[in-house]
Amino acid sequence: MALLDKLDADLKEAMRQQDVVRRETLRLVRTAIRYEEIGKATPLTEEDLNAVLQKQAKQRRDSITEFRKGNRADLVQREEAELAIITAYLPQQMGRDAIADIARAVAQEVGARGPGDKGKVMGRLMPQVRGKADGGLVNTVVTELLDALAKG
Repeated sequence: MALLDKLDADLKEAMRQQDVVRRETLRLVRTAIRYEEIGKATPLTEEDLNAVLQKQAKQRRDSITEFRKGNRADLVQREEAELAIITAYLPQQMGRDAIADIARAVAQEVGARGPGDKGKVMGRLMPQVRGKADGGLVNTVVTELLDALAKG
């Protein structure tokens, strides 16, 4: 079943079950997808749909961070519930070790020697992990790797 069809079917099921959080989250996701379709003026590919879902997940993560800073546990809980719903539709995310392995190979390939080569490494690495790994985690792993290369 295509991702868009699955989202629609799950939205209908959430409406039948009167699951308010799931229903509202899926409606927000569908709206984001529609805006993206209008912007591109063509139907979205599975990769485009995953990019929209990644963006929605990132927005929830950012909101959770900010709500925690503001001591708003009620809003943190709501955003975490929405994030859990959205991440269920994303492909399996790569772990830190898998990202580090690929990053080491790319760093060796481009001849990276330290933090100054981060742009080279990220430029080659991101197309390989896009949609499969969190960009923030990739950035952290690459930074740590390049710092270690510079030191020793």
